[in-house]
Amino acid sequence: MSSVETVPLAPAAEKLRERFARSPLSERVAVVDLDLPTLEVAPADWPAVARFLRDDSECAYDLFLDLAGVDNAKRRGRPTRFEAVYHLHSLPRSEHVRVKVILPDTAEPRLPSVVDVWPAANWFEREAFDLYGFDFPGHPNLRRILVHDAFVGHPLRKDYSPGQRWFFAEEDLRMPSWATHTEERAGHFETQTLSIGPSHPATHGIVHLVARLDGERIKRAETQIGYMHRCFEKMAETHTWNQVIPFCDRLNYVSAMINGVGYVKTVEKMLGIEVPDRGRLVRTILSEFSRIMDHCVDIGANLVDIGALTNFWYLYQPREGIYGLLEACCGARLTVSYVRVGGLAIDVPEDFVPRCRALLESIPKFLNDVDRLVTRNRIVRNRLAGTGVITKEQAIAWGLTGPVLRSTGVAYDVRRSRPYDFYDRFDWDVPVATDGDNYARYLVRMEEMRQSLSIIRQALDVFPESGPVSSDDWHVVLPPKDAVYHDMESLIFHFKLIMEGIRVPAGERYDWIEGANGELGFYAISDGGAGPYRVKVRPPCFPMMAAYEKIIIGGTISDAIATLGTLNIIAGELER
Repeated sequence: MSSVETVPLAPAAEKLRERFARSPLSERVAVVDLDLPTLEVAPADWPAVARFLRDDSECAYDLFLDLAGVDNAKRRGRPTRFEAVYHLHSLPRSEHVRVKVILPDTAEPRLPSVVDVWPAANWFEREAFDLYGFDFPGHPNLRRILVHDAFVGHPLRKDYSPGQRWFFAEEDLRMPSWATHTEERAGHFETQTLSIGPSHPATHGIVHLVARLDGERIKRAETQIGYMHRCFEKMAETHTWNQVIPFCDRLNYVSAMINGVGYVKTVEKMLGIEVPDRGRLVRTILSEFSRIMDHCVDIGANLVDIGALTNFWYLYQPREGIYGLLEACCGARLTVSYVRVGGLAIDVPEDFVPRCRALLESIPKFLNDVDRLVTRNRIVRNRLAGTGVITKEQAIAWGLTGPVLRSTGVAYDVRRSRPYDFYDRFDWDVPVATDGDNYARYLVRMEEMRQSLSIIRQALDVFPESGPVSSDDWHVVLPPKDAVYHDMESLIFHFKLIMEGIRVPAGERYDWIEGANGELGFYAISDGGAGPYRVKVRPPCFPMMAAYEKIIIGGTISDAIATLGTLNIIAGELER
């Protein structure tokens, strides 16, 4: 790599450059000032840089968030065709950083695995191998993860046709090598292999768990996914910026509003436009209602899994009420597609505030019923307490975020660590537990729903009775219909947006919000065209599913079912 840049940088990037200048890596790392402090390194230097970023006290990037492959074949200004783009977070310093590993121009780009630095990198490296063909020497299990073994090629490369299909047959299903033999023994008996799934709802989505059992105890396990993969990121490359929004809703379809907000906020920052306060308050209110709905589904379904069916009905009633509110706002319920780049599709109904306040009155009653039935219930506590245990150190090493991380004692919540919209103006708490087990995750989500109600109540108290919900920049937002019918300039703006789409300036950005199950990030690259050059989503439950096969070791089958429920795995987000 070239020597460190000498041009002035933003304070965060300048600090990082100074830190590397005092290290043995100074001549092998370039610091670039983009939306985030960004390092550019060669593959051979990446393991040493990774350890420095994790272990140096002034860096302490302990949380591995994401790995995005990028194919620059149709993008100007990049030195080579392929890049591996990493996003990391420092919990002690509450800062993000990006690392770009510039790969050589070869048919099969190679870069060392960093699984021994951040165990969370395991599945992300498999994903890059699968979709881009990146080779990671040193990876413990480098094979396809989202597409099947009979698939030919790597679908996210720019020279791969979006219409290409490869059919999967049952004989193409490959079991782990250890699952096909019975040499292992436990006492006088051979262990046995059990296949759980892939079937919904038994595994909360299309998930296949292969477990080696010693009686009821799980001695070894491997999780297989990919049964519902539809390549969201490839579809995003063939659509305009606003046309991607419905795809985002189908990631976490249990709290779809939050996904849309996360995506459009990324694009809005690339455009440099502001959404009016009223529009941002609507986004905040509906996002918090969606968070409540997500937690209701997670807790309710998990309690069904362990035999407490009644609570399912108590928790689904608030969900139904929230669906009614969303339907009144945009006409849709599950996948709402309500946000737009620059604001919202339409304004909220006139009775929006009374509807919200009615929900604020009704929801606590159902939460209180569940609290009385479950929280001190001896059967529930025996099933959840002490099972599915994750330590604080394990949660960080495995890249876990959201309620799962907070249940281990780490108070990381994006709404508090890097406030967006109005979260820094409201008085609310970040619920934290310390036991890191299934019961702790239940308690965190129960309290988070009450905190969401508090946030909504405060947002309604400052909600303007009137005003715009979208930007008035007609290069981005459709002009009012009345103006289109009577004003030539508005008609031209309307025509160009419909026919050509929004033109986002060339550049890149990673932006993140607090999803219902953890940090939800979008890494977007624009080449100046009407649609994304690249969109990579950081799905919160992807590293959780990767860690699942480690969490359940030593527990029973019934513990594994309870644990899967408390991790809140959403198949659409997991597989994209």
